[in-house]
Amino acid sequence: MIFEPMTPNDIATLRLMNQQIARAAYNTPAEVVAAMGAMQAQDYMGALWSIGLRLPHATEADIEQAITERTIVRTWPMRGTLHFVAPADVRWMLELLTPRIVAGSAGRHKQLGLDAAIFTHSRKILTKALQGGQRLTREDAMAVLERNGISTAGQRGYHILGRLAHDGLICFGPRAGKQHTFVLLEEWVPAARKLERDEALAELARRYFISHGPATLQDFAWWSGLKISDARAGLAMAASHLVQESVGGMDYWMRADAHSMPHVAPSTFLLPGFDQFLLGYTDRSAALAPQHAQKIIPGGNGMFMPTLVVNGQVAGTWKRTITKKAVTIELSPFAALKKPETQAIAIAVQRYGQFLGLAVQLS
Repeated sequence: MIFEPMTPNDIATLRLMNQQIARAAYNTPAEVVAAMGAMQAQDYMGALWSIGLRLPHATEADIEQAITERTIVRTWPMRGTLHFVAPADVRWMLELLTPRIVAGSAGRHKQLGLDAAIFTHSRKILTKALQGGQRLTREDAMAVLERNGISTAGQRGYHILGRLAHDGLICFGPRAGKQHTFVLLEEWVPAARKLERDEALAELARRYFISHGPATLQDFAWWSGLKISDARAGLAMAASHLVQESVGGMDYWMRADAHSMPHVAPSTFLLPGFDQFLLGYTDRSAALAPQHAQKIIPGGNGMFMPTLVVNGQVAGTWKRTITKKAVTIELSPFAALKKPETQAIAIAVQRYGQFLGLAVQLS
């Protein structure tokens, strides 16, 4: 599969393969999430599809059932952003990655009038409210805090809940209708393992480069939120599982068996806006031409549009409109599509309809 010398297009193709987009090596949501290390889940519906597109024949209901069955967990382990992680990984990831987030939030907490006493009081209040398998929506959790004298005005409530998640007290449980619910992490995932710091750094690096490679040290530091020195230490400890290639003066790391991987020709995919294929790297130029970057990340403000990927390259955007019986997909390609591309897109659109359990229309 590896071409000599490796080109940017080869990088994009290998990423599609290693991320299980162009080849599916797993059968359950739990296997996909564990292999990927963590998958961004701020956009909940898009995150369900991010997992589903990496599985043969999975439906949206299958991914939500995995949440209900506690085989994947949604919480804030890195970069202050929601992710799906494996239950076995949730505690060591929180312990490794959230102290830096908490320290970085100190100034904002001071502006909001949030101090250690308020966080401690909030912890006691929500522990009592959630004990015994209880679940609270965000609105209900805010109301409980307010009734007990904790103001949630402005962004205070959001920061309180985020801090308690970073501390390992709460995580998200299954939805109640369309509302997300909080649960106690200790009750929801009682057997999550812990790792010593060096073990955690090595494991996170190994998981990232095997699933996201080819990738650079800078990509790993961005994705994880680690200091560059910690990211470098993790990479050094995981290096025996990896191989390194240089392209354009940059060192890329990937799984050790990359040279012997069977060739899988990349095809056409509809990816949600925050999918790891773009989000998992600080340098996205291997798959996204610079002249189109603003169309995918408007204003560079952290919002990612859903992408049409054709043969490893971002070739346009798409959006969906859902009714009770059907989903309409509206494509906005960057250039005129050839007939084989149009046919491949139709297959990708049908797969998305199957995932949702809805008839599909292509606009």
